[in-house]
Amino acid sequence: MKMKLIYPRWPKLDRQTEFHLPPHGPVVFAAAVPSEVDLDFTDENLEEVDFDGAVDLVALSVMLTSQLPRAFEIARGFRERNVPVIFGGIAVMLHAEEVAEHADSVFLGEVEGRFAGVLDDFKNGRMKKLYDYMNDHPDIALVGTARREILKRDLYNYRGVQMLDLVHASRGCKFDCFPCCTGFLGGKKFRARPIDKVVEEMESIRNNRLFIVDNSLAQDRQWLKDLFTAIAPLKKKWVSHPILDDPEILKLAADAGAWYVYQAVFNTSDVIRNRIRRLKEHGIGVEGTIILGTDDQTEDGIKRLVDFLMEIELDIAEFTIMTPFPQSPIRRTLEEEGRILSSNWIDYTADKVVFKPKHMTPEKLQEMYYYAWDTFYAGSGHQLKMGELFKKVIGREMDDGTYRRYDPRTRRAFTTS
Repeated sequence: MKMKLIYPRWPKLDRQTEFHLPPHGPVVFAAAVPSEVDLDFTDENLEEVDFDGAVDLVALSVMLTSQLPRAFEIARGFRERNVPVIFGGIAVMLHAEEVAEHADSVFLGEVEGRFAGVLDDFKNGRMKKLYDYMNDHPDIALVGTARREILKRDLYNYRGVQMLDLVHASRGCKFDCFPCCTGFLGGKKFRARPIDKVVEEMESIRNNRLFIVDNSLAQDRQWLKDLFTAIAPLKKKWVSHPILDDPEILKLAADAGAWYVYQAVFNTSDVIRNRIRRLKEHGIGVEGTIILGTDDQTEDGIKRLVDFLMEIELDIAEFTIMTPFPQSPIRRTLEEEGRILSSNWIDYTADKVVFKPKHMTPEKLQEMYYYAWDTFYAGSGHQLKMGELFKKVIGREMDDGTYRRYDPRTRRAFTTS
């Protein structure tokens, strides 16, 4: 059986340097596909989709709401050729009813231990229109090493620098923050993978630089101690979402290879100032994730926030516009208040205003988005600031003998002293 797995393209964040990480959803999904299936993967952000090759089934892995319009076009192209299409992924879970209009089958939820049954149904001509496992999470111990061999590795480098490989150590999140859909997608209970399986997966990844994509590394203190202690001998250098702001945990994280952290910056308080200071004191860089357009922000407040980011010498800032994704707490609020301006999913890229702000016009908020990017990066653009972070991690890798250089001529990485 031949199956084509496709990751659709989407418009990238305006003002941010364009780069492409190896996608996580497709390789995690691929690990659940039986080995006897001939699986071919296309990342449409970097290569063209072949609509004409012989294939029995197409699977569309859709992470972002803004990928949906293109995903629907791809599905139509294959279905017109009488090739059945199944959809899965985060955005599919958020938009299940709409996706069903464009699919032969829709898979909702986590795939481990389940997809072989879907393929059996397909082979026997009884594939269901819907496989709904949203509220039935599989045993977390079933999550195995992602199938990264489906990736075309040479596509994932930026100016000769190999991009980070993605890995996850847990699912679910207990925090249920207002702009986030994780509680709906993965549940509001923290579910940790067995640490030995996480170590085994990290060891299998040739890339020395990783992105631990867990929604938060601040949910279980003892588990964090055990995790960081276990992965420290691997000498990997990694990026993550917020780490528990605790002196012992930060020290263990730094010793385990924490390179930089995505840290939400939502005000100019001493709490935020001190949290960023403590990360930096442990040699951990900080990329601030700053949402613009929340109900407590005014135009002057956004300007003060940008000044604050420069004052505390934030390494990098990623500005986005608050976006009311389906199933998020903030969307429910804005719908109740009649403040949703658009449900055109191609605009749900977090750089366009699709709702009515509380303290300014939509046009003014869009203007403030550009103001934030242009002011913070005046004199040294996003590429230069990112380059500084890479210089620091390369220095650490050279110190411990793990620096691996990518050679674009041979399309291989090699260790150098």
